[in-house]
Amino acid sequence: MSTLRIQPSTTSAISSTIKNLHLGFSFRLPCKNYGVSKRPRNLSVMAVAMDPLQVCVKASSTSPNRLGDCPFCQRVLLTIEEKHLPYDMKLVDLGNKPEWFLKISPEGKVPVIKLDEEWLPDSDVITQSLEEKYPDPPLGTPPEKASVGSKIFSTFIGFLKSKDPSDGSQQALLNELNSFNDYIKENGPFINGGTVSAADLSLGPKLYHLEIALGHYKNWLVPDSLPHVKSYMKTIFSMDSFIKTRALPDDVIVGWRPKVFG
Repeated sequence: MSTLRIQPSTTSAISSTIKNLHLGFSFRLPCKNYGVSKRPRNLSVMAVAMDPLQVCVKASSTSPNRLGDCPFCQRVLLTIEEKHLPYDMKLVDLGNKPEWFLKISPEGKVPVIKLDEEWLPDSDVITQSLEEKYPDPPLGTPPEKASVGSKIFSTFIGFLKSKDPSDGSQQALLNELNSFNDYIKENGPFINGGTVSAADLSLGPKLYHLEIALGHYKNWLVPDSLPHVKSYMKTIFSMDSFIKTRALPDDVIVGWRPKVFG
């Protein structure tokens, strides 16, 4: 059986002939641009649906079926959220690790994610792998900016654990926060300028822990003399992805208790 191919010029000729005929009924040819390929206007609509990513994270120790207080787990979840990827979050009780979890994470650490049939640990490795596999939207931070604010977390822990008010741990934290305040003042609102990047998704959860833990155990708040740090924290903490993936304050308090009293 042969197939008749109608070219655009043929279509126009047939349409013209039909218009000049008075047959007593209407006749309309399909409106198609034969032989012309058009790019879809919305490529996301055409995207093939992907299976949800499987990611293991710390479970809450204060409330059932809630995310726990690990800032590294939140970093991974923030990355997934900001890339608009579907995922299946598996909550792991780190005080009673199930056998299925120890099989995929022999060291018993979270976060762990399954990519290309392989379970990957470590938030640095995971976020970099996600950036390479799913580059849109891009979240990479330029190398020269990637370390901005990176010493805040360690100095926060030092101050939190300190029992000696004169050991300089508070001043060490203030020095790092001052440097970050100056940087954001000149380069903000985010570390990479106008858009959120991987460095923000790493630092944000740590600042959240800093605010809650120091407020509870030290009655200490980021001073008003650091307005750009406070504005940065407010901006990050109000992001939809952050609200969706943040730990309960009670979990943060319980999670840091061994560091304070241990």
